[in-house]
Amino acid sequence: MGIFDSFRRDKHEKPIEDTSRNGEIEIEVEEPVEEAPEEEIPEEEVPDFQEEESTSPYGKGVEMKPIRSYSEKKPVNHVIGTTKVIAIINQKGGVGKSTTAVNLSAALGEMGKQVLLIDLDPQGNATSGLGIEKNQLSHCIYDVLLADTPLVDVIIPDVSQELDLVPATINLAGAEVELVSEMARENRLKDAIGPMRGKYDYIFIDCPPSLGLLTVNSLVAADKLIIPIQTEFYALEGVTKLLESMKRVKNRLNPSLDIFGILLTMYDGRTTLSRQVAAEVRNFFGDQVFETIIPRTVKLSEAPSYGIPITQYDPQGKGAISYVNLAKEVIERG
Repeated sequence: MGIFDSFRRDKHEKPIEDTSRNGEIEIEVEEPVEEAPEEEIPEEEVPDFQEEESTSPYGKGVEMKPIRSYSEKKPVNHVIGTTKVIAIINQKGGVGKSTTAVNLSAALGEMGKQVLLIDLDPQGNATSGLGIEKNQLSHCIYDVLLADTPLVDVIIPDVSQELDLVPATINLAGAEVELVSEMARENRLKDAIGPMRGKYDYIFIDCPPSLGLLTVNSLVAADKLIIPIQTEFYALEGVTKLLESMKRVKNRLNPSLDIFGILLTMYDGRTTLSRQVAAEVRNFFGDQVFETIIPRTVKLSEAPSYGIPITQYDPQGKGAISYVNLAKEVIERG
């Protein structure tokens, strides 16, 4: 019996209900532990100055990228064909969505493609992962969705080679509630992206880990979906709900929407579980699964703290090579 056999049965019977928000969460409160009093430092040994702590989320010595306007963008050196809008989506968190969004976009840019990455996750991991300090931003994708700011006014050009970014800040956290009362709320992102078609080869959307209005906006705006799935036991948990949402949007709002590819992430070939999950996912989704598998590596986790993609942080490492191979597959799939 395969580890996803029950998933197959549920697929044919009824969609898996997402009950993660319904149950109450019990919080264990630990008893306070008395700490030993700190040893007093003699007055003459106390330095007469204190170094200020950096407010940057990055390590000391990491240079932040300048926040420029779209008018300062470097000229495009090739003819742009049909723009492909691809949402990177999975309602389950921690599966490598932002890591994939940043590193796939950067790898395609280094191959000469014009790429725009839209950070639609209130956590803003793609924004900080590309070296943009969020507290220095005056506008973000929130203003595009709620204040009708043109997308071009929010784009930060050339955050990496041939890669532009639409950043996100914590302001986006309130967008889910505020969009409820807006007219044409599901089409806000699609309408904003429209004028940018023909200016980029690829537009990627880094989606939040939920199925709220922000994700619905992504489904309506996108032509195709890339679904990262981690090679762990609960890999397909919630995917049924995502596929049901995709089907509803496809039937009612976006007939062209379809799966572009399933991406296996966080793979550890040393474990039987990873190998078994990868085999089960390939058996379930067939040719929709990319040949490239993203390994679990420390370097992929470290690169965001330096504000650069893995192809710059560790260009010869397994993570960089995997995302370069993935970029080649994306180009081959058209």
